[in-house]
Order: sequence, then structure tokens, then C-alpha cells
Amino acid sequence: MAGLVKRVFRVEPSFDEVMARHPRFPRLIGLKIDVKRRGVHYTKRAEEAVDPAVHQLRSPYIFGSRDGVIAPLPESLLLRDGTSILVDPTPVEQDPYVVDFVDGRFVLMDGGRFIEEVDLWPKPAYYDKTTSSGIPMSHVVGARPQRLNVFQSSYCYFWADDKGCRFCDIVPHTRQQRRELGVPDRRRPEDVRETIAEAIKEPGRFTSLCLTAGSVVKGEEVFDLEVDYYVDLLQAIGEVFATRRFPSQLLSSAFNERQLSRLYEKTGLSSYTSDIEVLNEERFNWICPGKAKWVGYQGWKDRLVRAVDIFGRGNVGTGIVGGVELAVPNGFKSEDEALSATLDEAEYLAERGVTTVSIVWVPRPGSDFHDQVAPSLDYYVRLCQGLQDLRVKYGLSVDFDDYRRCGNHPDSDLARIQ
Repeated sequence: MAGLVKRVFRVEPSFDEVMARHPRFPRLIGLKIDVKRRGVHYTKRAEEAVDPAVHQLRSPYIFGSRDGVIAPLPESLLLRDGTSILVDPTPVEQDPYVVDFVDGRFVLMDGGRFIEEVDLWPKPAYYDKTTSSGIPMSHVVGARPQRLNVFQSSYCYFWADDKGCRFCDIVPHTRQQRRELGVPDRRRPEDVRETIAEAIKEPGRFTSLCLTAGSVVKGEEVFDLEVDYYVDLLQAIGEVFATRRFPSQLLSSAFNERQLSRLYEKTGLSSYTSDIEVLNEERFNWICPGKAKWVGYQGWKDRLVRAVDIFGRGNVGTGIVGGVELAVPNGFKSEDEALSATLDEAEYLAERGVTTVSIVWVPRPGSDFHDQVAPSLDYYVRLCQGLQDLRVKYGLSVDFDDYRRCGNHPDSDLARIQ
């Protein structure tokens, strides 16, 4: 399905014009959205100012970047209020923001105009170490602001019969990382346990863990083998902690009640997230054909709701790729229609104790949607505010995806101030 449309960049209102329409929406969070939406380009001066001994560089990740290149660039930018922007290096011809280094500081520029001073994440101490099997620890467990990310595997079995999610590049990027970096396809529980034990020696740096991987449909029942992998991994991680349960999030396929009960009873897992990606059945079926085939849209929602009985209200979530519901040719035809449909479905889940968070859709070169364009900044501002308003209305927390731990969800950044 690659090559659905020719990439055409719209003439849009300026950032300041959009934010003037939304006076209650924080400017820096709006900036975060727009930088994620458009990407960044590092000048030569900025690249030369990056210090690998001090700054956290991009580690092996489950998805690729917008330029399709693996390069030693900064993992993230920090705004002056502590907001993280998980940035995508972007070809300059796609009109990204520019990161420059001027007068001893990193700055964010747009059209030659200064926008904000930014900083880079400090590198965790464990990034310079290796496991006893000789693998760099940065290849085993990645770091977010206060969270450790374990990408147990980067292969998704939905791709085996050409039914991968159309916005996703997980399998092409897996092959690229294996080829260019020698990153293993699957993380060994022993390596993960060693790395986490080393990481938490840094006082106050990390407060939670997140585990995720591609879907594995094999087993007596669909996803049984995937559950086996996570049980083994979580049990190994549990050896690092003195308590029965430890602060952790699993981001996985939509498991049935038996599988979820096994995870909860056999491991120290604290919360469960399963990304539905698109909150509309017709668009879900088109954009996520593998998920539609193996579970189905209504089945995915039902499994999320049933998970609340096991993990508790506020400990179950789902994620959407905000904006992909407007992809052409089969997406919504207007932003207003897309927003209304998405928030209606998110409210259905919120009423039943499931939290919805969004990420900003980045058209990646290894995905079917590589030549499409994300919707407007105005759309994302309204989507993020709408999701946060639902959390307030239904008393739902977003602790495992907040600005301190994850940093990838602009809507959950609002929870710190609203």
C-alpha cells in the first residue's frame, strides 16, 4: 500500500496564530506538539556541540526515525519547564524546526527566528556499561525521563501475512538495527535483569519500567507465546526488587482474561496498556488489519474493559496514534468529524475505567503511510485537550504515561497543570 498519495505540504497558520485560538492551552505543550509533528533538523554546529560523554544519544528503539537514518543524535529535547520532546530527525526539505547551537546554548529555530532555548537529556551512567554476555546495556534497556524501557522484541507477527499497521515501521526498522548495530531480535531476561539492577543504582533517576514488543500470535490461544515471553521477563526483573509488586507498565497485545490474570498473578506487573491505535471501527479495520483479523475492534475494546477488573481502575490504558484517523484515502474527511468520533469512543472507554493517551503521528519512511502528512496543529491541540478533559471528568489518572515517566504524550502533559 505504499505510495497512496504524493506528499504535499499545506500552507498553514503560524504557531502563534494557532495558539492564540486556544488561550487556555499551555504554549510549551503546544510547541511540543508542533515540534513532534514537524520534526527537527540539527545544524552542523548543534551536532558538534553534542557531547556523547554527557548527553543521552538515540539508543536502539522499537520504531525508526522520519529520516530513516540511524545516527548518534540526541535522544530528546527538554523545554524550560521540564517538558520532554521525543524528537524525530527530519530531512530539511520537509520543513522541520531547526536545532542550532548559539552563544553556548542549544536553541530551537523556525524560519531563522528564535523560538525557545532547549536542553538535551543527560546520559544515564549505565549506558557506558555492558552485560555479562557482552551486550551494551543501552541496547538492552532504553531510558526516558524517569522510566526504563524494555523493548523485549522488535518483531511483530502481524507483518508475516502483510497485515502490519499501516503507520508502523517496526519490522523494517528491526532489520535495519540488526544490520547496522547488531541489536539482537529478542532481549534475554538475564541481560535485562542485569541492566535494570545497574540502572537503579543511579539515585532518584528512575521511578518505573515499561515493557513492550511486537505482537506474537502463536500459542494454543492467540498471544499465548507472547504472554510466556513477558512472564519470563517480568519474573527475571522481579528478582531486582524486594517487594512483591514493582512500578511497571506492560504495553502489549489485547490479551484475554485468562492471559491477563496469569500476568497479574505470576509477576509483579502494576499496570496494563494495549494500544488500539485508532478509535473508529471502520478506520481501525483499514489501518490495523492484523489487529482487526486476530481480535477485532469491538474485541479489543472489550478486552481493555475486562482488564480493569484485574488491574483496577486507572491502571489500564490504551494509546492512539493521533491524526492517523485522517489518513487518505479512507480516513475521516474533516478534522471536526475525526475529533468528534475519536472523543466519543474515548469517553466510552473512560466511563469504564480505561485511560486513553495519544501520540503525534509521524509518517515514517518504512511504513505504508510514509508519503502522507499529519493533520494540523489546531487538530492536535483540540484532541489533547479533549482527552485530558475526559480524564478529569471520570477521575482517571495517567501516572504511567505522565510527563515525568514517558514524555511522549502531549495530552498527558496537561495532567500536571489541569
